[in-house]
Amino acid sequence: MKTPADLVLLPQWVVPVETEGALTGHAVVVHGGRIVDLLPGDAALARYDAHEIYDLPGHALIPGLVNLHGHAAMTLLRGYADDQPLMRWLSERIWPAEKQCVSEAFVRDGSLLAAAEMLAGGITTCNDMYFFPQAAAEAFLQAGLRATLGMIVLEFASAYAADIDDYLAKGLAVRDALKDEPLLSFAFAPHAPYTVSDAGFARINTLAEQLGVPIHTHIHETGDEIRDSLKQYGVRPLERLARLGLLGPNFIGVHAVHVNEAEIASLAGHGCHVAHCPASNLKLASGIAPAAALARAGVNLGLGSDSAASNNRLDLFAEMRLAALLAKGISGDAAALPAAAALRMATINGARALNLDDRIGSIVPGKRADLVAVDLGGFAAQPVFDPVSHLVYVAGREHVTHVWVDGRLKLADRRLVDLDMADLAARAAYWRGKLTP
Repeated sequence: MKTPADLVLLPQWVVPVETEGALTGHAVVVHGGRIVDLLPGDAALARYDAHEIYDLPGHALIPGLVNLHGHAAMTLLRGYADDQPLMRWLSERIWPAEKQCVSEAFVRDGSLLAAAEMLAGGITTCNDMYFFPQAAAEAFLQAGLRATLGMIVLEFASAYAADIDDYLAKGLAVRDALKDEPLLSFAFAPHAPYTVSDAGFARINTLAEQLGVPIHTHIHETGDEIRDSLKQYGVRPLERLARLGLLGPNFIGVHAVHVNEAEIASLAGHGCHVAHCPASNLKLASGIAPAAALARAGVNLGLGSDSAASNNRLDLFAEMRLAALLAKGISGDAAALPAAAALRMATINGARALNLDDRIGSIVPGKRADLVAVDLGGFAAQPVFDPVSHLVYVAGREHVTHVWVDGRLKLADRRLVDLDMADLAARAAYWRGKLTP
C-alpha cells in the first residue's frame, strides 16, 4: 500500500544546497507542509500516493530564497529618489517622504506589493525592518510569505512611536500577539549606530538575550558613518557595539562595506552574520563590501535586497550574480565566490542568520517545504553543464515558474495564486499620487 503525500515534485535537477551539486532524476515529496522524502523519481512514484504530481522537465528545484535584509513597505518609494548618496538620499528625500505618508495603511500596502514581487522571484522568506510591523505582518500573512519582523528602534519620534520606550513597547506587543504564527518570527531592529544611543543598544541587547532573538542593524555602510562615530564616540561603530556586548551569534550586521581586517576578524570571532546588499551599496555609492574576505574569515554571509527605494528591485537572483562577480573583480581571484557559495548565501546562510536553518534553507527531509522551481529549459540557457552555475550566472527571477511556501502553492506557471495584480497596481497608484513632489 502506498504512503499518502500531498505533493511529489519531479524536476530535472534537485539542488539540496547542503550537499554539493545537483541530483538528477530525483523527486521531492511533501506532506503536511514538510519535505518528507528526497529520492529517485521512479521510487517516489512507486512509494507515494500523491494528491498532486508536478512534472517539471528542464527545471531545477531549489530551496526558497531568503532575503536577509529589506524594508518591504518602501517598495512604494521605488524610483522616488534616485542617484543620490545615502545621507542626502535619507535626509532630503526619504525621511521627508516618510514623514508625509508613513502609516499603517502605507506599510500594509507597500509590504503586500513587496511580498508579491518577492514571491514571484523565488524569495520565500524576508527579514524586514520598518515601522508598523503589525501592518507588515498582516500583509505577509495575506501573501503567505515567511517573514522575520524587525522590532524597529530609533531615538527620535516617528509616525509609529514617540521615543525608545514606545518603540520597544510596541515592538514587544506585536511579538506577543503574533509569536505563535508559524510563518512569522522576530528580531530586534535598531536602525543604526548613528540613530540609537549606547543606553538604547544596552537595553536591546538585554532583551534580545532574554528572548533569544537576533539583533538586526545597519553597520559600516558609509565612510561618513565611521568618521562621525570616531568624532562622537572615539571608536568606530563596530568597536562601540563590541564594547556594549552586542556582537555574537545573534548579531546580523547589514552592509559591512567599510570593514578592516581587524573588524572582519572580530565579526568572525564573535560568530556574527552579515547581510550583503551589493546592488543597494553600489546604487547609493556607499562602496563594495569585501564579501570574499568576510567569507574567507568564516563570517556567515547572507544576501539582502535592501529596499526598492535604493535598489530598485527585490531580486535575489540579481544579487547572487552581482555578489559573485564583484567578489571576483575586487579580489582578482575568479574562484573568490563560486556559484555554489552565492547560492548558499541566498538560502541556507540567510536561514542560519535568522535562526531558521532547522526549518528552511535547504532541501532536506524534515524541513518545511519552501521550494522554488526554476526553468533552465529555454534556448538562452542551453547547454546546461552545471545547473548550480546556471542558477547564479544565467537564470533570473523571470525563470521562476513555481513557488511553494510551507507546502502551499504561491506561484503557478509564473502567476501568483493568491494575490490580485490589479488591486496591487491600484494601491501603488494611490500612493504615487500622495507622494508626487
